[in-house]
Amino acid sequence: MKKLCCLIAVAVFVFTLSGGCFAVENEPQVSAKAAVVIEAGTGRVVFGKNENAKLPMASTTKIMSVLLTLESGDLDSEFVVDSEAVKTEGSSMGLMEGDIVSKRDLCIGMLLPSGNDAANCAAVKVGGSMAGFADMMNAKASRLGLKNTHFVTPSGLHDDEHYSTAYDMAQLTSFALKNDDFRAICSQKSIKLAFGDPPYDRWLANTNKLLTRYEGCIGVKTGFTDEAGRCLVSAAERDGVTLICVTLNAPDDWNDHEKMLNYGFSRVKCVPLEADDYYTACLVGSEKDELRLVPERTPMCPVINGITPSISWKMTVPRMIYAPVEKGHNVGELVLLDGSREIDRIPLIAAEDAAVKKGKPHKKSFSELITDKIKELLFS
Repeated sequence: MKKLCCLIAVAVFVFTLSGGCFAVENEPQVSAKAAVVIEAGTGRVVFGKNENAKLPMASTTKIMSVLLTLESGDLDSEFVVDSEAVKTEGSSMGLMEGDIVSKRDLCIGMLLPSGNDAANCAAVKVGGSMAGFADMMNAKASRLGLKNTHFVTPSGLHDDEHYSTAYDMAQLTSFALKNDDFRAICSQKSIKLAFGDPPYDRWLANTNKLLTRYEGCIGVKTGFTDEAGRCLVSAAERDGVTLICVTLNAPDDWNDHEKMLNYGFSRVKCVPLEADDYYTACLVGSEKDELRLVPERTPMCPVINGITPSISWKMTVPRMIYAPVEKGHNVGELVLLDGSREIDRIPLIAAEDAAVKKGKPHKKSFSELITDKIKELLFS
């Protein structure tokens, strides 16, 4: 049993698991100029083909545009679209000058029908201008460690300086899927929206055919320009494993993704971690000094191509937990790490009730209150 002492808010434990055996499919032969499959949590490569080659990525660009728009907040307030931003070539969500929308509407318009008009309007609303939004896109790419990516347009319309790699787009998608709004939108086959001048109901359909033709598909984004060819980012879940698949310049992209995902699921399995049954945290104001905590669900670890990563985890809870506490109450989190990369967060819940200690409560002196405050500032 690992014990979280009163003066330490985070404890880290490291362990190693042995690898497993798999029924393995043959490595896929794909039409794509560049392709990759990664395990979503760790970001580790399962299969790759020219995955670090810099290529145009067309409308898969909108994964970044949507992520930045969602992270900007205030998603449901309505506003009038920029009159110049709606004037663009290519795919459209049907925006016209004077239309009233929300940022959430624009995200749906980018991810489902791949609207270039939606991307431009979001860029102006969030970044102040197309150029300002491009700066935000590149800054975010840098923070995420996308070393071979450069953005110029929010929509993915061609520019010689607008490029990425299959690997970088997969890593970007793994981060985007941690956003609940992004995940919810990109998995929908169609969504009904009300926008316009005045707003009226209409349906937007998703261009991603894998949502209906591949079991477990949860998104993500299609793309095409003459220069980039057919580009596709997909994600699928099966038996606790989430895979992300990217193809750039792939004439047969739907079949490429089916083959790559099938291969990936034959190479990745999730196994339970050999973690403790419960943990303890400091309890104040109860008959007990400690509160037992248990993970809300079993921590799992992916075994990739027969190799199990060395996973560490940290327990994050308040320095002190004050009674009363009800069994099942969410107290903190168990954070799983692959190196410095966070791969999962699991709620830690109280395994028992903790009633308030009977009797006259102790009234703290002024010096005790000051000491408690200093400890809180130092260790919270």
